[in-house]
Amino acid sequence: MLVRYFAAARAAAGLEEEIHELPEGTSLEALLEAALAVERPRPPEGTPSLSRVVARSSFLRNEVAVRDHAVPLGADDIIDVLPPFAGG
Repeated sequence: MLVRYFAAARAAAGLEEEIHELPEGTSLEALLEAALAVERPRPPEGTPSLSRVVARSSFLRNEVAVRDHAVPLGADDIIDVLPPFAGG
C-alpha cells in the first residue's frame, strides 16, 4: 500500500511517500498504525509530530474520501494523508 503525505504530514514524516507491505484486507486504521510505528528522524523544530498530524488529517483512498477507518484496503491502494489546510 502506498501512503502519500501532503503539507504538514510531509514535513512530519520527512518524506513524500512510502510503501507498506501489509496483507490485503488490512484496515486503514492498521495501515496508519504501521506508518506511525516507523522510526523517523526528528521533524524540524516547530513541526508537529506525525501522530499529531495524522490524528487531525483526512484521508483519500484512490482519490476518494474515506471516513471509516475500519475499511479494508487492497494491496495496490493509494492512501493520501491530508492535514487541515489553511488559506482562503
